[in-house]
Amino acid sequence: MPQRASADGRPQAPSTPAGGKEQRVTKQRIAVSAALDELNDFVSTQELYRILQNKGVSVSLATAYRILQSLADEDLVDVLRNGDGEAVYRRCAVTVHHHHLLCRNCGKAVEVEAPAVETWAARTAQEHGYTEVAHTVEIYGLCPDCSARKGAAQ
Repeated sequence: MPQRASADGRPQAPSTPAGGKEQRVTKQRIAVSAALDELNDFVSTQELYRILQNKGVSVSLATAYRILQSLADEDLVDVLRNGDGEAVYRRCAVTVHHHHLLCRNCGKAVEVEAPAVETWAARTAQEHGYTEVAHTVEIYGLCPDCSARKGAAQ
């Protein structure tokens, strides 16, 4: 990740989020970002905090919450609510609008594009006179591995 220096010589994040405030690049921010890069599935702040603690990274839970929220605000991670209503985060490979298939059991996530959903959302909004529309669609179920394990256990 390229870094810019501020007037006092400290490194700055390369992007300016929607709010217009540049984010300082700290050891903790780099560690959170690197940990997200290593994960394939969505992770809660508490799970990420445990991962960082196990790696010996010194970051408080409150700082992890702030960094993840900042990354979400900058559209650098996807955030959604899991089946328990808890916010979970993931660095997605796809940078365009997309949706997710999520396993209720293990948390595995698959990124999917859904042109039919996009068409439906645009048409529905237009029919009701809405503009500047956004939407979120997440599909929950059991992934093939969890389905097979459930079938074998029965």
